[in-house]
Amino acid sequence: MNIQRTFAIIKPDAVKKNAVGDILTMIHGAGFRIIGMRMLEISVEQAEGFYAVHAERPFFNSLCEFMSSGPIVALALEKENAIADWRKLMGATNPANAEAGTIRKKHASSIEHNAVHGSDAEDTAKFELSYFFAGYELF
Repeated sequence: MNIQRTFAIIKPDAVKKNAVGDILTMIHGAGFRIIGMRMLEISVEQAEGFYAVHAERPFFNSLCEFMSSGPIVALALEKENAIADWRKLMGATNPANAEAGTIRKKHASSIEHNAVHGSDAEDTAKFELSYFFAGYELF
């Protein structure tokens, strides 16, 4: 059995729309265990550190501004094949292309305001989890 951990963020747009409860229900319904959860606000600088891998991309500054525009919910998730399963549950980055039943189809309004974030690989998940959680905080 390949129990895996992944990192997720419920982004400011979804928090503002009061979609947190529904998204958490969708996460539970998909068989994930939430082993860490924290609501917080991050600064532009913290967002820049988190998204440093995208620093050269044209959307970097607007992404960091957006991610620091209001509260987020950081989540540590665990299940078999967590990374791939979370990405499937999130749906396509562009909500117009997201499949029915995905979080982005239901709660995202645009490519930039797309409700949720998820790690794309094991090394990314390790970095992202450690950016928001100390190891002793995860159950």
